[in-house]
Amino acid sequence: MAQSARPEPFGETLRRHGLTLRRGKTATLQVNVGTVCNLSCRHCHLSAGPGRAESMTRKTADEVIAYAERGGFAVVDITGGAPELNPNLERLITGVKPFVKKTIVRSNLTLFTGGRERLPEFFAEHGVVIATSLPSINKGQTDAQRGDGVFERVVGVIKSLNTMGYGVDGSGLELNLVMCPSGAFLPQHQAQTERRFRDALGRDWGIRFNNLHAFANAPIGRFGQWLDTSGNRDAYIKKLTDSFNPCAVDGLMCRSLVSVSWDGYLYDCDFNLAEGLSMGGAKTHITEMKTIPASGSPIAMGDHCYTCSAGAGFT
Repeated sequence: MAQSARPEPFGETLRRHGLTLRRGKTATLQVNVGTVCNLSCRHCHLSAGPGRAESMTRKTADEVIAYAERGGFAVVDITGGAPELNPNLERLITGVKPFVKKTIVRSNLTLFTGGRERLPEFFAEHGVVIATSLPSINKGQTDAQRGDGVFERVVGVIKSLNTMGYGVDGSGLELNLVMCPSGAFLPQHQAQTERRFRDALGRDWGIRFNNLHAFANAPIGRFGQWLDTSGNRDAYIKKLTDSFNPCAVDGLMCRSLVSVSWDGYLYDCDFNLAEGLSMGGAKTHITEMKTIPASGSPIAMGDHCYTCSAGAGFT
């Protein structure tokens, strides 16, 4: 296989535009509770799946709760893998609730079975925001990316969540969709995509949701492997670099977020976690942090950072 062309280092691109990437005020604590998942989605930057074993222990979950208390975060954003497969999920949600304004769980919506049937009610009781991936309103495209039968299962669960009030204006229960393209291309304009999803899902399935976020896929993990095997890497990287938007840099999520892994170590974002790039380039455990990372502190960067600065950005 031919050697893939490397893009200009992201830091060089920033310097060429007279930009730097430093932290602002950190408001979000993202918690990756592990890579164990029931699905093996093609776009997963962590290559999560049934064969993975990384899972946050109760001890680390308690350390996260303690950090949420002393850090003064506004949001805790719980992700995976599949958070529902971590036995400490409910403990984590109830533990951080007194200290933050919002708790988000990123669910694939296919695991509210096998003893987890009460989770939607638990989420509603604690005002948890649910975010779920829906790559396409086309069943075939979604199933190709996430697995056979996933589209119909997700649609069914969303309809059930709607009956509980999730996604319904005025209910106080927020349901958001995350759209990442199913191939080696960038997402269309977010407002247009949200309109198209809202119209089609409402018309065909009677589904409601609050917001849709359209993001590009990072060329790492399982998606990076697919780019290599399909021969799409160079063309996709070129799309990302050609779409670099200097105006998106100020709003990048890494400027206001810190990510903690299942073993308690800190990263500037979940993509950096996947790549093993420690927060600010220095390996730091959550127990070493007295408060949030200082404004103006450095952010570790890699070529995958072009994902977040393409087009409207990844905020």
